[in-house]
Amino acid sequence: MMGHDTLLAEARSWIGRTAMPDQVARDPVNLPMIRRWCDAMGEANPIYTDASAARAAGLPGIVAPPAMLDVWTMAPYRPGGRTDAESIAVLRLFDAAGYSGVVATNVAQRYDRYLVPGDLISARATVADVSEEKRTALGIGHFVTLAYEFADAAGARVGAMEFRLFKFKPTRARPAEPLTETPPAPRHPRPAITHDNAFYWEGIARRKLLFQSFGGRLRHPPGPMDPETGALDFDIVEASGHGTIHSFAIVHQPQLPGFTYPLPVVLVELEEGVRMTANLLDADIAEIAIGRAVLVDFFEVEPGYLLPGFRLV
Repeated sequence: MMGHDTLLAEARSWIGRTAMPDQVARDPVNLPMIRRWCDAMGEANPIYTDASAARAAGLPGIVAPPAMLDVWTMAPYRPGGRTDAESIAVLRLFDAAGYSGVVATNVAQRYDRYLVPGDLISARATVADVSEEKRTALGIGHFVTLAYEFADAAGARVGAMEFRLFKFKPTRARPAEPLTETPPAPRHPRPAITHDNAFYWEGIARRKLLFQSFGGRLRHPPGPMDPETGALDFDIVEASGHGTIHSFAIVHQPQLPGFTYPLPVVLVELEEGVRMTANLLDADIAEIAIGRAVLVDFFEVEPGYLLPGFRLV
């Protein structure tokens, strides 16, 4: 393994050089991906999904959220991680020297124009800086700053991004002391109860599924106002608990205390039209499928502490 001074010199030799081959988006900017991103991020600005709203705002049509700038050229997820053509050479250099840990620290984006459906985006990443060795609670390591420029199919710049991450050698954990007694079972995570959602959790404790209703339009999770009208007053209605699986995931990692794995988590569309996420209870994973009918059930994870879940019908 090379010495630290040699490693730093070689890493800094990358400054000003392209960090990896230019990345070209697999797909042009498109409405389905915009819609998915808005759903995931809770973005409700209609100019991103409604052409008439975009035109009313002075735009020629639907535009992509500016914060999606780097999404279009991201490498696809695959088991085993990125290929060499998709990875950053200076980071591989640190990996080989034992700096296997990585944590993102900050990002700043600049936008030259809105992206519109049909734009084919490419990205070029340049190594902007490699810091001296830093000592942190995570371990010793180096900050690596990458400068990205994004362009359209004609080569015109559409935005830029500065991304900084920390490559470090994880601190070795101290040897565990022998246990002298059985440790207590880890507690299940608890929700943060607020003025806005207290009614929901009080309903769960009574084995009732309660939702906010703004003029008949249900909302979940609870919030302080109607996102469409800004109204602060709402009614509380009880749902039947019948629904269908809209989407699902089988969680294997990371494994958090208080849960049993593999953990099936479902996004259920209730017959009242609202969607909610919960665990799927006592189900054979092979039987889980989108469209399957489910019914709410309430299970006690700890004495006196109920959570809603769903069972296959």
